[in-house]
Amino acid sequence: MKTQLEKSQAFAELHRHGNCFVIPNPWDAGSAKLLQHLGFQALAGTSAGFAFSKAKTDPTITVAEMLPHLAELAAATDLPLSADLQSGFGPSADDAARTIIEAAATGIVGGSIEDATDDPDHPLFDIGLAADRICAAAEAARSLDFKFVLTGRAENFRVGRPNLGDTIRRLQAYQEAGADVLFAPGLRTPEDIAEVVRSVDRPVNIMMGMPGMQLTVPELARLGVARVSLGASLARAAYGALMRGAREVLGQGTFGYADEAPPAAELNRIFAPT
Repeated sequence: MKTQLEKSQAFAELHRHGNCFVIPNPWDAGSAKLLQHLGFQALAGTSAGFAFSKAKTDPTITVAEMLPHLAELAAATDLPLSADLQSGFGPSADDAARTIIEAAATGIVGGSIEDATDDPDHPLFDIGLAADRICAAAEAARSLDFKFVLTGRAENFRVGRPNLGDTIRRLQAYQEAGADVLFAPGLRTPEDIAEVVRSVDRPVNIMMGMPGMQLTVPELARLGVARVSLGASLARAAYGALMRGAREVLGQGTFGYADEAPPAAELNRIFAPT
C-alpha cells in the first residue's frame, strides 16, 4: 500500500499545468477499489453518494460519520483520495481549519471547503467570511507534513444563485486565500467554463454527470479544465440500476436485469486480497 506522502505527490503531479484528468467519486470501499481496477488515477469522495448509502440526505451527514468513511475509502485503494468536506462542518474559520486537520488524519491527500450555508434564506456565506474560512483551511493544510491539495468551492449555481460574476469574484478570493484548486459546481456551458478558467490562475475543477451536459473530456481539456469530477452521478447510476431491476421483478415478474450485472466471479477477482 502506498504511503500518504506518496499519494500526495502523485496527486500534486496530476494537477500540473496542461494536464486534464477525471477524478470519479466512489461512495464506499467497494466502488473505490473497482474504480482503481478500471484505471483511474485519483478518487474524490462524494458526501451525497455516501449519504444515500446511509439512507440519509447530503446535508445531514456529520463529521463523526464522514471521518471513518474517509478512512475506509483511503485504506481501500492506492489512489490519491480527495474528500468532499462540505462547508467544513461548521460556520467559522476555525471549523474549516479543524476539519482539514482531522480529515487529513484519515489518509486523504486533498479536500474541498464550500461556501454554502444550508440556510435557504441565506444560502451563501458572505464572501469575506468565506475567504477567511479558505484562508484558515489553507493554513491548516500547510501545517501538514505532506502536500494537501485544498479546493475552494463557490456554490452559487448549486444553490440557485447562478451569478457568474459573483462566482468568479468568490473563486478569485479563494485563490488569494490559498486554495490550490477552484471549483464552481453547476457550471454547464462552454462559455461559462471558459470564462472561469480565464479569470483565475489555479487549476479548475468542473463537475460532469449532470443531465443535459454533453461536453466530453477532450472538449473540457481544450477549455483549460484541469480536473473533471462526477459528483454523486455514479452512485445515482448504481441506485438507478437497482431500482430498474427491482421494478422489473415487481412489475413484470422477470429477471432480465441480471443479464447486465457483472458476474460474481469477476467481482471476486477484483476484490480478492492482494
